Amino acid sequence: MLSCRTYILTLLVLVCSTPGPHSRYFPQGSTLYGQDMERIVDLRGTWRFAIGDDISRARTEFDDSSWDRIQAPAAWEDQGYPGYDGWAWYRKRFTVDARFQFDALYLHLGNVDDVDEVYVNGHFTAFKGLPPPTYMTAFSEKRWYYIPYEYLNFSGPNVIAVRVYDNELTGGLIRGNLGLYHLVDYLVPDQSLRGPWKLRRGDLPEWKDSVIDDAEWPEAFVPAYWETQGLKGYEGFGWYRRHFSLDPALRDETLVLLLGKIDDVDEVWLNGTQIGKTGLMPTEGGTYVHVETFDRLRAYRIPPGILKTHGDNVIAVRVFDGFMHGGMYEGPVGLIRERRFRGWNDRRPRNEKSPFRRFMDALFGN
Repeated sequence: MLSCRTYILTLLVLVCSTPGPHSRYFPQGSTLYGQDMERIVDLRGTWRFAIGDDISRARTEFDDSSWDRIQAPAAWEDQGYPGYDGWAWYRKRFTVDARFQFDALYLHLGNVDDVDEVYVNGHFTAFKGLPPPTYMTAFSEKRWYYIPYEYLNFSGPNVIAVRVYDNELTGGLIRGNLGLYHLVDYLVPDQSLRGPWKLRRGDLPEWKDSVIDDAEWPEAFVPAYWETQGLKGYEGFGWYRRHFSLDPALRDETLVLLLGKIDDVDEVWLNGTQIGKTGLMPTEGGTYVHVETFDRLRAYRIPPGILKTHGDNVIAVRVFDGFMHGGMYEGPVGLIRERRFRGWNDRRPRNEKSPFRRFMDALFGN
């Protein structure tokens, strides 16, 4: 008999993956969170495939020439591996046109049964579900994975490696419009703050101050999940910090700080002054299966007098992750003129509540 916890988690997986008003697929495009997506690389068809598990298979230079060839999307049980449950790897090579080099790019793998980890040119990029001993299936969740363009080669071949764990019944990349997509109306900052940030697990109030010495803090690439950068399995507090000098062209502008999407909640300081927050921290009664703050674009208007037009500026971001993924995981990240941001925001679709939110509102009586 299922425990109460397992039953609720199973319901959450099913409800979260229920198709919403914008989940319909199109031959050359789709929508994600209500925004238009265009497929720029078709990844359906033949992939290299091998059962078993070896993390060296994630490397770009790994020799997979002796591996089987199977089709995706399709269950591996229907392609010579009947009854097989356990680990297996898929690999595929592809190229990307250089005109998409600075776009918001997403890898779509459709439905993967049951658990997956994705590596792009050797970079651990994304995952869904949990393998044993803390097994949790994600078979019904559609895989849309943000891929930093810094991980891609726009002048030669690229390699995707997908590590899959199947617990029972069918396994593998089983269905979907597989491909690399770009966001049609991507918001490009006027000054990018992508790249290396400082990231430290834990929580001390003085980490918000601009004068502390963070030179020895570990580095992490932003935007990307912190689980893909040495904090796999970590849930709790983490702090990001970034030093930058203001672009002279923006010195007389009213600016908005874009921090992309953050999983789950955040508080933000600029030069020691708090300029924004999204969600409730644990001390404020925050719960992290009840809200969808992880999917909200962070955009914080910078009040006058805080940003230094000359010299060093410091952004400090306090993040709490309560479940599964964590960190500053998706762009855009940078500074943008307020008038540009307002114009872009006015064009965005206004979605109704997601199936997940409607279910949780009903469950908790809100």
